Amino acid sequence: MKAVLQRVTHATVTIDGKISGEIGTGFLVLLGVAPEDTEKEALYLAQKCVGLRVFEDENEKMNLALADVGGKLLVVSQFTLYADCRKGKRPNFTKAAKGEQANALYEYFVSCCRGLGVETQTGEFGADMKVELLNDGPVTILLDTDELMRKK
Repeated sequence: MKAVLQRVTHATVTIDGKISGEIGTGFLVLLGVAPEDTEKEALYLAQKCVGLRVFEDENEKMNLALADVGGKLLVVSQFTLYADCRKGKRPNFTKAAKGEQANALYEYFVSCCRGLGVETQTGEFGADMKVELLNDGPVTILLDTDELMRKK
């Protein structure tokens, strides 16, 4: 499972001209699912996102987590995180999970985030979405459970 985490001052996702999800301070999370991913990866990644300390404290150090700043999450499904661009000019997306599995794990990730006490807004799985954000910092962090959970 992969996530692109962007620290934002605000973010919205719009579908067919209607706002589907909107947050102020927090993280915009673009979430991609691979075929081998399970609920274990989803829970781990949710815990990582919620606990990541990248908001500034009173000394301007990145030392605070979402809960410390009253932050929220906006989670958007993003199968293109698994684009394979090694050959030719057209990306191959065979490394992304198929719809039913990907949607189930996307929904589970969202429920985990909510279960961890963070208000979580979403887009709509599989929809054509327009995402707007103001990246704060800018702070953008790539998280990949294949790397994070690898046994040493």
